Parts: sequence; structure tokens; C-alpha cells
Amino acid sequence: MSIKYDVVVIGSGLGGLVSAIILAKEGKSVCVLEKNRQYGGNLQTFVRDKTIFDTGVHYIGGLEEGQNLYKYFSYIGIMDKLRIKKLNQNAFDQISFDDDPKTYPHAQGYENFVEQLGKHFPEEKENIREYCRKLQYTCDSFPFYNLRSGNGYQNEILSINAKEFIDSSTQNEKLKAVLAGSNFLYAGIPDKTPFYVHALSVNSYIQSAWRCINGGSQITKHLIRQLKSYSGEVFNYSEVVKFKTVENSVIAVETKKGNNIQGDLFISNIEPKTTLKMIGSDLFRKSYYNRIQSMEVLPSAFSLYIVFKPNCFPYKNHNYYHFKDSTNVWSAYDYSKDSWPEGYMLSMNISNEDQQWADSLTAITYMNYDEVKQWEETHNTVSEAEERGDTYEKFKKEKIEVFIKEVEKKFPDIRKCIQSVYASTPLSYRDYIGGHRGNLYGYVKDSNNPMKTFISPKTKLKNLFLTGQSINMHGILGVTIGAVVTCSEILGKEYLMQKINSELKEHS
Repeated sequence: MSIKYDVVVIGSGLGGLVSAIILAKEGKSVCVLEKNRQYGGNLQTFVRDKTIFDTGVHYIGGLEEGQNLYKYFSYIGIMDKLRIKKLNQNAFDQISFDDDPKTYPHAQGYENFVEQLGKHFPEEKENIREYCRKLQYTCDSFPFYNLRSGNGYQNEILSINAKEFIDSSTQNEKLKAVLAGSNFLYAGIPDKTPFYVHALSVNSYIQSAWRCINGGSQITKHLIRQLKSYSGEVFNYSEVVKFKTVENSVIAVETKKGNNIQGDLFISNIEPKTTLKMIGSDLFRKSYYNRIQSMEVLPSAFSLYIVFKPNCFPYKNHNYYHFKDSTNVWSAYDYSKDSWPEGYMLSMNISNEDQQWADSLTAITYMNYDEVKQWEETHNTVSEAEERGDTYEKFKKEKIEVFIKEVEKKFPDIRKCIQSVYASTPLSYRDYIGGHRGNLYGYVKDSNNPMKTFISPKTKLKNLFLTGQSINMHGILGVTIGAVVTCSEILGKEYLMQKINSELKEHS
């Protein structure tokens, strides 16, 4: 079978689907190829014990009318279809530590953020306010973040280190830990993570923070419906195994089933390292190819998925970021066998608007890929099931028990409410999401050498473009904006930004 499209998108993660819709809206014939049964990448959900769990979407920011993700989702036609619930206005996130009985809130709305945190640090209120000003200034420096054209940020913004900046914002050690307390959102590395990564990650949640009712896969379903409404096509069980090239262009991709899909333009939403390997090093500058292959990936994770007994565990309309110690907020990924887990993020899933009791809970902590390396030759997905063996199952059970004991310190009654418990390791993230070594958020960005860790959506092949969390920023907002940036390279920056803004004005 051989078919030709204007645009072929490889990978149905958020970046691929948003790119596909934007280009289909422009009248291009588009197809999206997905290797797994389920579409959506990090938007995937799964069911255990009749309960829906999210793979990666635990909460979303910027969805209040007029805010940036609201505008982008309105432009691609899915905003009014989402079933979402706003998190606690005065504490969408709570930061806590083993050695401190208090919990410290991150609140929605900048004035409210200052007000709520100021109750715990009254003498630091002006420092908190100045931190907020700098955070907003940094976000305002990125044009696509604010749906406007222009050259945007000065390069020095990329060189500001997140930990150094937060440390310089106050002399109060506990406040430093609290301001950095949600850094699991971007897997912050103390001597590398730039402040703009921190700012772009937390700003949208401070603007407004939401949970998806019954999981984030609803976003995928609405995106696919939108794509089909513009005559776009999506195919699952369609793993691309080969890029066919002539001179400086891709002419087709071949799937595992032997289908040959031709196109004028190709957008890869799969791991850049993998994309380049499939095409071959000889078609890229050696320095570029080697730079991408040598890029350091962010840590991976071990996740607990707990199903609760009915009417047992009270639902909390916020998330928890908990650390053993306020001094290890920036180093929770750097654990020893005995100290694991150093910290975790905990989020409750929601199945209806007026939830009183939690149906389930997801707890995520860092895990080094080397811990599961002995089983890396195994691959286990719904479409290609394979047992990893008894030693792997034993490893998971031991880790589950250690993790639950850690969570019990904060929630002493949790165990009596557990109906069933499941877990995923870095291998699960690798197999389902496709990230190198099961990484959570793509590649490490380095404030010491920002351009070395920057990947352009354009490649040296004239009709091959890249999108996804490794290209611009990770997260729902970051990947959506990244897809717009990718499409702007195809359609033109000024044209696309004007098109989005004029369409939003028409509907306002």
C-alpha cells in the first residue's frame, strides 16, 4: 500500500496532533501515524480495577478564559468540550517536609499567591512579590507564550539559573525550598535548570490550575475529532521503521506492516535521538548529529497507582509535593538505595465534579533508569505484550512497599483504604511514551550553555520538522506552544500568529 499526503506526522502525542490540526485547518491533507494502540503519548490513560489513571496529565494550567492555553485550545477547537474542575484557589499545590508539620500553599492568582504564602512568611512578603514579578517578566519575554509576534527574549534570560535565582530571592531557607517545591514539574537540576524553565512551568498554574475529570485522554479524543473534521486521518498500530530520503528530502516513511506513506512534509513527534538514528547520520552534519545523540535526558520515574475502597479516603482538591528534608528539594533525584524515595508528587484523580471521596491516587517519585537496566531488552505494551519476568515483578513489589511506607508518614490511615495498587517503572514510560531511557520531560536544558541544549524544529532536511517535549518545552502548554512554533516554520511566524489572533477575535 502506498498513499501520499501533504503532511505526514509520526507520533500521535500532543505535539503531533496539534501540529496536524493546525496544518489541516490550512487545507493540507494530513495523516498521523501511531505505533501503539492508544493515541496521545503522555495524554494516555489506562484502567486498573475499573478506575481511570492518567499517564502524565495530573493537572493543567492557563485554562481560564483569556489565558494562553485557553486561547490555543480555543483556536484548535477543543476548549469548550473539555470536562475540567478547578483546583483549590488558595492552594492548588501544597509543599511539605518530614521535619515540619506545616504545609505551604501555592495559590492561584499572583496577588493571592503572595497573600497565602505571606501568611507563613509575613516578613518575606515583598521578596515573594518580587519573585512573582520576575517570574511574570520572564514569561512575558517569550512571544509565542503570549500569542504575539516579535523576536522576544534576550539570550541572557536563557542563562539565568533557577536555583541560583530562587536562592537570591530570599535569605529564608524554608521559603527557598517552598518556592522550588514543585520542581518535579520540570525535574529541576540545581546546577543546570534555567529559571525560564521554572517560570514557564509554574506561571500557568498560578494563573489557574485544573484537573481533567476522568483523565487527560479526553484531550486526545477531542483533538482527533477535530483533525477528522478537517479530513485529517489517524492510524494506530502503524509504527514507522524507516525514513526514505532522496538527496536533501524525505520522500516517504515505511511502517512495520510494510505500508509506504509518501508526503511533501514530514513532522516527527518521536524522540529526536530516535528520529535521527532512523534517518541515518550521513544526512546530517556530524557535529549536529553527535550533539543530539549526546544530549543528557532528564530523570525517569516510578509511579504508584492506588485504587481506594469506596467512601474511605477523603478527596483533596490539590496536589502534594513532599520531601524528606527541606534541604533536598533540588536533589531528590540523586538518591541512594536506602534513601529512596527522597520526595514525591501526589495527585488524586477525579471522576465527577462534586467529589467527596477519592476514587484513586497517583504518587510519582524519581527513579534512575539504571535500576531497571537489567530488563531493558524486554518491551511490554498493550499492542506488543511481553512478560518481564519474576525478578522484575519482585523488584516492583519491593519498591511499592517502600513507597507506600513513605506516603504513610504523611497519611497514616492510607493503607486501610487501599483496595488495590499498581506501579510503573522507567521501562513503562519508555515503552508507552517512547522517551530515551524512559525520561519524564525530554532533554536537560542547561543555563551554562543554553544553545547547546536547544533543538530547532527545523532540520537540515528541507521538508523534515520536529515537534514534541524535547523541542520547545514539555508539559501540556509547552508542547502545544512547541507545535505552534513547528507549524510557524512551515506557514510563517507572522502569518500564523495573525491567523490565531484574528480567529480568536472573531469568536470573542
